[in-house]
Amino acid sequence: MSTEKNTVEEKIGALRELYRRRGYARFRMRQFEAYDFYARNKNFLVSENVITFTDLDGKLMALKPDVTLSIIKNSDAGEILRAYYHENVYRPTKSGTFGEIMQMGLECIGDLDEYCVFEVLSLAAESLDALSPDWLLDVSDLWFFSTAIERTGVDGETGDKLFACLGEKNAHDLKAVCSAAGVCEQKANKLLALLNCDSDPRKALSILESLYDDAAWQARVAAFGAVLSALPEARVRVDFSVVSNRKYYNGLVFQGFINGVPQNVLSGGQYDNLLARMGKSGRAVGFALYLDRVEEYFMPRDAYDADVVLIYAPHTPPRLVAAAAAELGKNGDAVTALPALPQKLKARRVVRLDENGVIVC
Repeated sequence: MSTEKNTVEEKIGALRELYRRRGYARFRMRQFEAYDFYARNKNFLVSENVITFTDLDGKLMALKPDVTLSIIKNSDAGEILRAYYHENVYRPTKSGTFGEIMQMGLECIGDLDEYCVFEVLSLAAESLDALSPDWLLDVSDLWFFSTAIERTGVDGETGDKLFACLGEKNAHDLKAVCSAAGVCEQKANKLLALLNCDSDPRKALSILESLYDDAAWQARVAAFGAVLSALPEARVRVDFSVVSNRKYYNGLVFQGFINGVPQNVLSGGQYDNLLARMGKSGRAVGFALYLDRVEEYFMPRDAYDADVVLIYAPHTPPRLVAAAAAELGKNGDAVTALPALPQKLKARRVVRLDENGVIVC
């Protein structure tokens, strides 16, 4: 019996149970929302391109390109909302066409404390571990670089350029931007220290502690260390080049990887700024799992298209074909009944049925 698809479904089931046991309720949404809802928040979306249609009442609607926005929309002030989702979203793909993408994730929104942030990061780690024993989580905190930039006194445009250098790990251009903006060598070196920071959590925390000695900085370093302690040390890397849109994200951001998949399969972070832009108070943190990438990981290159292909003779009564297929599928095999074997179909086993419903080979 082919088990690749079952493996993915079993993993999804295990993740649902993990989130449920940690107090997260499933969030369900319609396939579409009013287009103006996404238009108001288009800069948060992966792509500004969305699939739209006109409803029967003349209102412009859009197939959902995102789930997080809808969860925020349905959150209540003063309460902590713990929600997970397993939904299909509709976005442009690398092939240049729209695709239906399976996505899973969770959000924690409301009057959050540091434990809530710790909990979400630990659940991100547990999610990766549920998918594969060979995983890594890259963790950053936008506050450190933002604060270091603020302390240089540069304007917003220069700050954006410095953040771009960080995301590209481009030390050469960072030095050039600092020099052009008149940033002194000492302050520029602090930015470089963050860009080149050691990935080992203990060494990274030591470097952070050495940069500034004021109470606010040291308190943030301690809080960052406490959050990192949610993760197995061998599975976490500190990487300040993990950046997100600062109009929406602040604080902790992270990306997850599993060996064998060239792209990240998980991304998340704190998005208090998005909450504020949508007129909500409080804090927010969450992550998304890209199940389309995960599914590719579990599907081997030589996977069969079918367990058993049942080739029936012309004029075989349908009831006999159905009975034979049921018999062949008793052990759990997936059985595909066809009048002829397609040239490119890969089957583990091919069975032929005569006009009398007798298996002949």
